[in-house]
Amino acid sequence: METTILVLAGKKLKVPRLLKRALQVAVSVGLTLLVVLVIQVGDGLLSGKASSVQTAMSNWLAYVRRPDMLAIITLTAIVTVLFVYWHRDQERE
Repeated sequence: METTILVLAGKKLKVPRLLKRALQVAVSVGLTLLVVLVIQVGDGLLSGKASSVQTAMSNWLAYVRRPDMLAIITLTAIVTVLFVYWHRDQERE
């Protein structure tokens, strides 16, 4: 099994390549969901309604629980990670 270096908090760990890619995809999905939360809360605050933060949070939770949205976000993250590594390998040649 091929191993690669994963850097976490200044520590270098040897991990299987597949695990590193899976962690990168998970972080990408998490960051995407965080951006969606910030956009929805910001939109709620700009609309000027009193219960806008609660509404934004409930809308975000409804969004997160939709399997089609999670599938699209995850698929996008997988394709992006694979493309970046493929492109990097092409540049080395």
